[in-house]
Amino acid sequence: MQLNPRYPQLNAKLYREQMPTPLKGAKAGHFNEALADELQWSAEEKQNWVEICSGQHTITPFQPLAMAYAGHQFGHWAGALGDGRGLLIAQVLNKKQQTVDLHLKGAGQTPFSRMGDGRAVLRSVIREYLAGHALNALGIPSSNAVGFTSSLQGVQREKLEPGAMLLRSADSHIRLGHFEWINQYAPELLSDFTQHCISWHYPECLKAESPILAFAKAVIEKTAILVANWQLVGFAHGVMNTDNLNITGSTLDFGPYGFLERFRPSWINNHSDHQGRYTYEKQPSIAHWNLWVWLNQLVYLAPKETRDTFKAELSDTLSQFEITFLEKYQTGLACKMGLPTFHKESFDCSLNFLRILQQEKLDYTQSFIALQEKRYTDLRDDCINTDVFDEFLEHYHQIRENQDIEALQQSMQEHNPHYILRNHMAQDAIEAAERDDFSEVDRLFKLLANPFTKQPTLEKPSDLVPPATDVPEISISCSS
Repeated sequence: MQLNPRYPQLNAKLYREQMPTPLKGAKAGHFNEALADELQWSAEEKQNWVEICSGQHTITPFQPLAMAYAGHQFGHWAGALGDGRGLLIAQVLNKKQQTVDLHLKGAGQTPFSRMGDGRAVLRSVIREYLAGHALNALGIPSSNAVGFTSSLQGVQREKLEPGAMLLRSADSHIRLGHFEWINQYAPELLSDFTQHCISWHYPECLKAESPILAFAKAVIEKTAILVANWQLVGFAHGVMNTDNLNITGSTLDFGPYGFLERFRPSWINNHSDHQGRYTYEKQPSIAHWNLWVWLNQLVYLAPKETRDTFKAELSDTLSQFEITFLEKYQTGLACKMGLPTFHKESFDCSLNFLRILQQEKLDYTQSFIALQEKRYTDLRDDCINTDVFDEFLEHYHQIRENQDIEALQQSMQEHNPHYILRNHMAQDAIEAAERDDFSEVDRLFKLLANPFTKQPTLEKPSDLVPPATDVPEISISCSS
C-alpha cells in the first residue's frame, strides 16, 4: 500500500490514537480482491488479509486513530459521539492517486465508546459488506470494504452472536457532525479544519471568490445527487443522522438500511425509527434538514460584524439542493422509464407509473425490468385496476411515438438493475455464515457485482421476487 496520511495532520483534539483489540480466533469471511488491487495492495498484504482485516496487523507507520465528532440523531442533539467501535487504520492512494480511508469496524473500545463494547457482530458486518459492494456496482458513491473476518469470540447483543470485523474503505469519514463537535467543544479549530477539508476534497473551491461558499455549494450539490440516486434505485438508508452523512456525498454507515421491494415509500426499515423519520419518501427532506444544520456551523467562520450577511449567503446556497435533486431525479426517472428527458410530459407519466406500483403493491425493481422488456401484459395482469394501467400505457406510448426507441431502450438497460440486495437475500447469507458457510455471501457478491446484466447461472428465483403480500416486511435493528 502507498500511504498518504492526512488526518493526523489535524489538531490532536480531533482524534485519539488507539490500537485495535483483535477478536479471539479470527477467521476468513470474504475478501474483495478487486478492491485490494485498486488500493494497490501488495502480494504479501493480500496474503495476510485476514490479519489486516481482523486488527492483528497494523499498517505502519500509520498510528490507528478514533475520530471525534457529534451529531443530531433522530432530529435531536445527541452531543459528543465519535468512533466508538471503529478506527482509521490508514489512508492510502489508489491507482488513480486518490486518497482513500481504511477504517476497521468492530475494532474494540475507544475513548468514544461510551457504554458500548466497541464490537460488531457478523450479521451487521455482512449486511454492510454486501450493501457497499452493491451500491458501488450500481454506480452510486459509497463506502466499500476490502474484506471481513468472523471469529470464535461471541459478542452479546439481544443474544450471544459471532463477533466480526470489517475493513471499510471510503473517500472520506469526515461527517457533517465533525463540524458540530468542533463548534461545541473546540471552536478555535473550525477555520483550520474547514481549510483542510476544502484542500483535501474540494481544491477547486480554493480558486473561488469565497472558498467557504463554494465549498458549501459543492457539498450541497453532491448530497442532493446522492439522495436522488438512492431514490432512483429504491434504497432507504434508514438512519440519516447528521453524523452519518459525510462531506463528499458518498454513502456511509450502513445500519438498518433496505432496498424497496413492493413499492411502499412510507416503509419503515429501521426498528428504532418509531416516528418514521427516515423512511424512503422523507430522505430528500431529511438531507435538506441535515445540510441546514451543517451550514449553521459554517456561519462562525465569518467575523461577528459580517455574520448576518454570511448566514444569508449560506442560506442561499441551500436553495440549490432542491434544484439539483429534482434535475437528477427527473432525468434519472425518465431514463429508467425509457422516456425522452426533454419531453414536458415524461415526469408526469413516470409518476403515474410509480402510483400504480404503490397502489398495486408491485415490486419496484422488477416492474421497471418488465417495462424495459416490454412485458406490458405481465404488468397489466398484476394490476387490479387495469383501467388505470391502460391509461398509463396509452400515455407512455404517445410520448415514445416518433422517438429514437433504440436509444431509449439502451438508456433503460443502463439504469434498471436486475438485482438489488433484498433483505431476505442478505438474511439467507447471514444464516449460512453463522454456520461457517460463506458460499452464499460469495454468490451474492458475484451476483451484485454486475446488477445490470442478467446472470441465469448465478441467480436464484428468490432473488427476483418480493415476499408474499401477507409476509411482514423485515425491519432491521440498530443493534449491531
